[in-house]
Amino acid sequence: MSEKKEFLTIALSKGRILDETLPLLASAGIEPLEDISSSRKLVFETTRPDVRLIIIRATDVPTYVQYGGADMGVTGKDVLMEHGADGLYEPLDLKIAKCRLMTAGPKDAQSVTKGRLRVATKFVTLAKNYYASKGLQVEIIKLYGAMELAPILGLADEIVDIVDTGNTLKANGLEARELIHMISTRLVVNRASMKMKHHRIQPIIDQLAATVAQKN
Repeated sequence: MSEKKEFLTIALSKGRILDETLPLLASAGIEPLEDISSSRKLVFETTRPDVRLIIIRATDVPTYVQYGGADMGVTGKDVLMEHGADGLYEPLDLKIAKCRLMTAGPKDAQSVTKGRLRVATKFVTLAKNYYASKGLQVEIIKLYGAMELAPILGLADEIVDIVDTGNTLKANGLEARELIHMISTRLVVNRASMKMKHHRIQPIIDQLAATVAQKN
């Protein structure tokens, strides 16, 4: 039997989601054998010899799970909506790393309602769909970070980005405007893995669901 079939592989990414996911996995008896945050490794063995964790970019989690590189994964709903979730089961809202996907712009400035709006974002698909639903013509400028600079430097009229506390917006003279989606973290499972490894995956889902229910 190949290594891939022997292991149950769970895809994670570093950051806030990882920090809040690890205690949930621990409740299911899955803990990394070494400190992920201080390591450059990408694959980690766990307290369960049949389960391993892989650390990849957040935006790659759905792809790894969809194509079978991982059996399960943890990622934000924003990533799933932006990049698609074909071939994935989404059995559980982990209700962690909650935030909002919002439009934002210069404080006290009027939101542009006529003409062609320039919008800077990394959420191209979600932004296009949102503004189309409002009947607004937009020019999307794709950026990968430092969105707040775009309005300051005249690159865009608004931005679409994830907002947690809003402190970064305020520090750069911007304010949140319209809510597009409430975001939380989801557990996703490869469809083929769910069928072939159901007896191993379902108990993990059930334990995670019980832990989430206790906390909320």
